[in-house]
Order: sequence, then C-alpha cells, then structure tokens
Amino acid sequence: MEPQLTHSAADGVATVVIRNPAKRNAMTAGMWRALPPLLDTLAADPDVRVLVLTGAGGTFCAGADISTLQGSPEEAQRLAVLAEDTLAAFPKPTLAAVRGHCVGGGAQLAAACDLRFAEEGALFGVTPAKLGLVYPASSTRRLAALVGPATAKYLLFSGELIDTERALRTGFLDEVLPGGELDKRVAEFTRVLTSRSRLTQAAAKEFANGSTDRDAYWAEQARDGGEAAEGVAAFLERRRPDFSWTGPASST
Repeated sequence: MEPQLTHSAADGVATVVIRNPAKRNAMTAGMWRALPPLLDTLAADPDVRVLVLTGAGGTFCAGADISTLQGSPEEAQRLAVLAEDTLAAFPKPTLAAVRGHCVGGGAQLAAACDLRFAEEGALFGVTPAKLGLVYPASSTRRLAALVGPATAKYLLFSGELIDTERALRTGFLDEVLPGGELDKRVAEFTRVLTSRSRLTQAAAKEFANGSTDRDAYWAEQARDGGEAAEGVAAFLERRRPDFSWTGPASST
C-alpha cells in the first residue's frame, strides 16, 4: 500500500488514518502536504462535529520519514509545521487515538490535537536531538504548554521514549485504556462531544488556545445563538438539549 492519509465520517465524527505500514506509519512529504487541505475540507463540513486522528494497525506514527530529510531538512520541517499548525487551528474538537509508537512527527501531530487517548503499551518521544535538528519554535512552545517546561526539556534534550504512565502523569495524555478498549472509549467519548453545544466548544477552544481578541465576538454569539436558553430549558424539562448553533453563518 502506498503511504497515504485516509478518512471517513459517520455520526458527526471524522476519522483520519495515517497509513504507511512499511515504515510504522511514518509521514512522507506527500502525506504532510495532503494533511492541511484535508483538514480544511473537514473543517468546512457542517456535518463533522469532531475529528479523530489515528494510525493504521498497531502504530500511531513513528515520525517523519527520515528519507525526506536527505534533500532539504528545512523544507521537510516547514511541511510538518504547516500540517501541525493546521491541525491545532482546526475549529472543532480533535482527539488523537494512539497505539504503539507516537514519536517525532507523530508526537507533533498528537500534541496539536485537543485531547489524546492511548492504549497501554504506547510509547512517546520527541527525537530531534538524535538527528541534530532544531525543533521548531512553535512546536517547542506547544509541547511546553502541554507538559510543562521540565518535561519538554527532558524529551527534547534526550530523545528518550516515555511510557503511557509517565505521559499521563505529565499531561501529555488525557486517558490510558487497557488493550482492546481504545476504540470503544473513543467512540463513547466522541458521542458525548457530538451531543454538546458547538458554541461552547468553539469558544472554549479559542480561549484555551490563548485567543485574547475575540471576547466580544463570542459574547455576541452567546447572546444571539440561543444555546443557553435551550440548555436551561432542556435541563428543567429533563430532556436532551437540541443545540442548533453551527457557526457564524447560522446567525447571518
């Protein structure tokens, strides 16, 4: 099978799968290039409520295909950063479902997701020190914001792999599941996410990611969107809320 990204969508959840089985799902230059336009398409689809990123088989992603670094490491890094930044900017909740190795570029992609669930036995590492590369500034800041400066330095200085227990303890992971339970838990949790208010999720994502210039915009959306009135009414009537906000276009 040629290295590729595949995707599917059902019940409001889009799943993007990294597929390069010959190299433990390492990302080729073509795969890095393909990810931003794919994400843009899924972001624009009103039926997509949540994005799940995972790897085919028993591995999430072993990093960038090292052969892509032989020609121009700078260009390879630029492609990876563009893909990572596009994933981080995806306007809907994103979740990395991790099995096996999540290393290098794989860890970059996982860190760019909002949430990370992993199966016991997964391994995580950030390995530029093994190749003499300078890790991108934006990627370093994102990693440090996620796990704290001390753990980010440990990972970047050493290139050593850490297990799920340490990844959970340091904040890289949100949940660790026993073997065979990851898909079930991801399906269960994404059902929860698709039942919640898109308005709440979109605003919370921007605020949590550090946005400081859209407070008035989100206050307006909250005032005019009708979500709070529906949520309170549903609570009092003991029924599931029917949240209708789908984005700015719905109120114009």
